Amino acid sequence: MDFSLTEDQQSIREAVLRHCSQFNDDYWLDRDRTADFPLDFHQSMADAGWLGIAMPEALGGSGLGITEAAIMMQAVAEAGGGMTAASSIHGPVFSMQPVALFGTEDQRQRMIPPVLRGEDRICFAVTEPNTGLDTTKLKTRAERCEGGYRMNGEKIWISVAQVANKMMILARTTPLEEVKHKTQGLSLFYTDLNRANIEVRMIHKMGRHAVDSNMLFINDLFIPEEDRIGEEGEGFKIILHGLNPERVLLGAEAVGLGRAAITRAASYARERIVFDRPIGMNQGIQHPLAKCWMQLESANLMVMKAATLFDAGKECGVEANAGKYLAAENGFEACHTAMLTLGGMGYAQEYHVERYLREVLIPRTAPVSPHMILNFIAEKVLELPKSY
Repeated sequence: MDFSLTEDQQSIREAVLRHCSQFNDDYWLDRDRTADFPLDFHQSMADAGWLGIAMPEALGGSGLGITEAAIMMQAVAEAGGGMTAASSIHGPVFSMQPVALFGTEDQRQRMIPPVLRGEDRICFAVTEPNTGLDTTKLKTRAERCEGGYRMNGEKIWISVAQVANKMMILARTTPLEEVKHKTQGLSLFYTDLNRANIEVRMIHKMGRHAVDSNMLFINDLFIPEEDRIGEEGEGFKIILHGLNPERVLLGAEAVGLGRAAITRAASYARERIVFDRPIGMNQGIQHPLAKCWMQLESANLMVMKAATLFDAGKECGVEANAGKYLAAENGFEACHTAMLTLGGMGYAQEYHVERYLREVLIPRTAPVSPHMILNFIAEKVLELPKSY
């Protein structure tokens, strides 16, 4: 049982931190104020080869695992970019897994390398306004036509759609009432985000302004048959393979953001002089920060345990959900504690911790709420009756 990073993993962490140091806190504050997508950061990560860390080498990737991807994404958030930096590259790192695992060789060669090079920008469209986490009841329809499908429907909370030219989208190809099991009849597509048939409407939100969130209104969109990933009707099973890695990566990002907040707060506490002494001498300042550090490091162990289990091909649903929950909850407390440590200046944008606090609410809320994770753990671990 070894809790240390390997030499190669430590090298990944250090290299990503060095790379991200080119984009300092003021860069991310400016992006937050202007709400401009960080295209230069995104492209720099592509040029350095980081977007393909978990993709096969034959497709231009590094052929590493979700563990290494989690280490990288944690460093991205920890360097100060927070959820803005992480979300700007989250799709290329994670969302192309269905193509790598279930696509044909032609699809893998056609779809993945342009994403890893930064030439294609992608969004992942599953969630709908009236279904939430009840994915089997999606209303978006893709009906057979000559050469492919015609799609109509709505999606919500779709990140990066303002700048994306490609999308991974899940839709129902067989009506719910015509399938034996509710998980059947959903199909996954990777296709062009054709704005002639898709209205992309931005959702103005609390934080992460530089990485847009949107509603999609899809009207008679044609999708060629060769853009369907896997067999028709098997889309739900395909996306299930990505749920645990997604939770692992978000957990790692939440830990990274929490670390950034605690580091900044501790630095402020060493330098801020009140009543002729640094405020960091006061246990009322020390103890909350020390508690947050311990909680973050404990959460990180669960996140990395889940990543290690996934890469070993073992069941990791409990650990992935628990890691995401612990990282998000403790990341939130770390960011809140950092803001309180700075007092009034914590509310000022120039000190950055208010931005951290706004952004840490993302992993705390999405892609699954803390309440649903508690339901899952109660059912799967404690064998209590299913409550939903």
